[in-house]
Amino acid sequence: MAPSLSDVMTPDAAALAAAQKGEGRAPLKAGSPEHDLFTGLTRLGDNCLILGHRVSEWCGHAPVLEEDIALANMALDLIGQTQLWLGLAGEVEGRGRDADALAFRRDGWDFHNILLVERPNGDFGQTLMRQFLFDAWHAPMLKALEGSSDDRIAAIAQKAGKEVAYHIERSADLVIRLGDGTEESHARMQAALEALWGYAGEAFIADAVDTRLAEAGLMPAPESLRATFDETVNAVFAEAALTRPESDFAHKGGKQGRHSEHMGHLLTDMQWLQRAYPDAKW
Repeated sequence: MAPSLSDVMTPDAAALAAAQKGEGRAPLKAGSPEHDLFTGLTRLGDNCLILGHRVSEWCGHAPVLEEDIALANMALDLIGQTQLWLGLAGEVEGRGRDADALAFRRDGWDFHNILLVERPNGDFGQTLMRQFLFDAWHAPMLKALEGSSDDRIAAIAQKAGKEVAYHIERSADLVIRLGDGTEESHARMQAALEALWGYAGEAFIADAVDTRLAEAGLMPAPESLRATFDETVNAVFAEAALTRPESDFAHKGGKQGRHSEHMGHLLTDMQWLQRAYPDAKW
């Protein structure tokens, strides 16, 4: 079962009741501390949500049963983390939107995930490489968030970090095994790396929101995570006999709501039920 927000925090009952009545409240003012925090939290939650959905697309289609189960479990971990980040974002916003509303009732331009996580699954090697590149950023990000000046953020990061420690161990191991495997598996992993490398750098590019959150001690400066990421990927690529691309070019825009055409197709699939039957209940 996916964790609930109450697993890691106990929100003030009066504040929660006020948030639930806040649907008519004006949107947060851009540049305000509350808007910055809401944006930072949705970036964290949207990364987990979109990648979780992508990984879940393998359910029933993975190359072997063991991988089918493993990928489904990783998707559940990510969706559970989504509930925590977007649940807190909804409280900060104070307009009555919970994690479900933020996941299923926002349009594409209101999502703040990096472009990497919305890339199509491709073959199994591409899925694994996308996961590894994300994990290599996600693990140090959560570790840094454990020191957040907001205790709620620190608590979520500590809980999620335990799951992501397994994610990166698994994805790194598989990248090594396939990269240093057969001629075919090596070629596929190298091709996946070259196709996805240009999307990894966006996570380390700061904008004004990132800068203000870092100055407030709420979240780390994105560029501060780059050294740890580089150390991790360089070590794994060396063992996997993979050549790291020389270019540092990074596609960007996802954090600001500018997405690829793949995002629209993904949201059409993911949001269809709630869009067609709002407030539907089982």
